[in-house]
Amino acid sequence: MTSTAEAAPATQRSDGQGGWETVKTVIYALLIALVLRVLLFQPFTIPSASMEPKLFEGDYVVVTKFSYGWSHHSIPFSPQVFDGRLFAQAPQRGDIAVFKTPLDNRTDLIKRIVGLPGDRIQMKQGVLHINGRAAPQTFLGNATEHDSGRPVARFREALPGGRTIVINDFGRGGELDDTPVYVVPEGHYFMMGDNRDNSGDSRVPVEAGGVGYVPAENLVGKAQVVLLAWKPGASVFKPWTWLNLDTSRFLRPLN
Repeated sequence: MTSTAEAAPATQRSDGQGGWETVKTVIYALLIALVLRVLLFQPFTIPSASMEPKLFEGDYVVVTKFSYGWSHHSIPFSPQVFDGRLFAQAPQRGDIAVFKTPLDNRTDLIKRIVGLPGDRIQMKQGVLHINGRAAPQTFLGNATEHDSGRPVARFREALPGGRTIVINDFGRGGELDDTPVYVVPEGHYFMMGDNRDNSGDSRVPVEAGGVGYVPAENLVGKAQVVLLAWKPGASVFKPWTWLNLDTSRFLRPLN
């Protein structure tokens, strides 16, 4: 009898300790997830067709925050805890980057960096010019826009430094096919979508509702890989379409 009575409190203490261990495990897991989310990686869903044919609307990509160092925009909700970038590393021309649009400093967008500080950027008859030189284009053939099905011409474009990208073009004479010369200020970058005639980017100034020049501190990170992809009409936000996966594009690296 005595041994049974003495054992009961020990059992109660053990149950309490087990519950606290579970709570601590959950807290540790949440803290680790928060550190990974704030300092290292961020998932991002492509919001539009502006980066076709490299990225389609609804694609789920992984962004590395350490690629360019950290600014206050690296932290969720962008609290103004410090200025500039910590451990800053300069982006490379041709990187696909997620950034906070200067229009409101809150909305995440994704474009390709085509202009570095000090560059002169201009579009002439639909051809990108950087520092007075045309980026050579090679016609790859006709295709269709992924979501809309509209016909497009597809070109391979060579950027200074040797990096090549594939772009969509709906034809010459578009609203943004001929522009003035943009001189990229120090500490800023010039962004463009690969879907050249379906992208509101740095060719449109902030005061006109566009992106304008993007400050270095607005960069969130570099897009590295397509984690998940869907066929047209499917989206992570539409659970009933989740079986309509495009497995051929899973884990595709981005350049």
